[in-house]
Amino acid sequence: MRKPVLSRRMWVLIGITAVLTLFGAVVAFNLLSSEKRIEHRISRPYAVEDPRFSAELGVLLGPPFLQGNAYQALQNGEQIFPEMLAAIRGAQQSITFETYIYWSGDIGREFADALAESARAGVRVHVLLDWVGSAKMDPALIKAMAESGAQVLKFHPPHWSHLGRMNNRTHRKLLVVDGKTGFTGGVGIAPEWTGHAQDPDHWRDTHFKVSGPVVAQMQSVFLDNWISVSGEVLHGPAYFPTLAAAGDGVAQMFSSSPTGGSESMALMYLFAITAASHSIDLAASYFVPDKLTLNALLDAMKRGVKLRIIVPGEHMDSDAVRSASRATWEPLLAAGAVIAEYQPTMFHCKVLIVDQLLTSVGSTNFDNRSFRLNHEATLNVFDASFAKEQTAAFNDDLRHALPMTLADWRARPRWEKLQDWFASLIGSQL
Repeated sequence: MRKPVLSRRMWVLIGITAVLTLFGAVVAFNLLSSEKRIEHRISRPYAVEDPRFSAELGVLLGPPFLQGNAYQALQNGEQIFPEMLAAIRGAQQSITFETYIYWSGDIGREFADALAESARAGVRVHVLLDWVGSAKMDPALIKAMAESGAQVLKFHPPHWSHLGRMNNRTHRKLLVVDGKTGFTGGVGIAPEWTGHAQDPDHWRDTHFKVSGPVVAQMQSVFLDNWISVSGEVLHGPAYFPTLAAAGDGVAQMFSSSPTGGSESMALMYLFAITAASHSIDLAASYFVPDKLTLNALLDAMKRGVKLRIIVPGEHMDSDAVRSASRATWEPLLAAGAVIAEYQPTMFHCKVLIVDQLLTSVGSTNFDNRSFRLNHEATLNVFDASFAKEQTAAFNDDLRHALPMTLADWRARPRWEKLQDWFASLIGSQL
């Protein structure tokens, strides 16, 4: 009796199966993390106004709070981009620039031209772009900057040995000029951020111009990822000059990443929420709280804290995130939270204001991706006048937002409820 002979087609199928199995194993291996997550509620030893709160926050997150800082809030591209471009064109010593989104278009070309011009003038220019976030960028812009003498590097390009690393993106938005002037916030370099949020094609966002001693911490955060990609340490007075006081603000710039301090961002938000005594105002372009954070918000409301949240409405760049967000709203709405969807355009702001004293701004979204997967950077400011200004901006945005009631939430169509439930299953990766 002859032994059965496998056909060529069967060998091909076996080969494809083996390749797919190997690929799946490699991806799974790369996505595994051995780091422990915060799993228990944070206690409330201090209120936000207690000096011990900021002192302990500084110890836990790394850098201490520094005095003598000044801040300028810039709304939308028509205010943000001219200030950033003016700083780049006026640079004398160095420019360090890290961003997630950098796409093609006139504003992308203008930034590339300004950075190239400064490099040709002898300024040391270092640009770090996320590989995923800059996928739509015209390669000619990178070439032009590189030919001018600027260093342009990509963060986490794909490689078979660490495919999962692509899921850990640098979401930081940092521009530091001469080590003296810093910018951070939510803005990306793309046409969507130009204008003044006048229509759905032009997004609503806020960026912040910073001066004073805390800029050195901003520079240090840039170096965190720059060193990991290039192996080069940027130091000396061109990057870290002596910084005099520029104002009265107390501030701290800290970072988080999956490879070091992955829980720092989640810890900061949990500490701020548990320390709140009166109010929490949250402008969140992506609001998908995990169970621990959700419980912290509910506990705060039980203490009498007033919670208001602004999120994007129908004009959103990710339907899945919007659905996953909505799936978490019922207990918050039942407890009396105000959750309102911004109507005119995509709402991309990332601002937390606690008790009219602590303001937290930067690149961080209120979701698991920012808390545990991405590389993020956040500026914490203890300044009552600054918090008052940001509350006024929040109130103005709230006037352009539609509140969701508990009755409205429960009355959603069945297909929408199913969509929200399904999106919530993958919320940790959104």
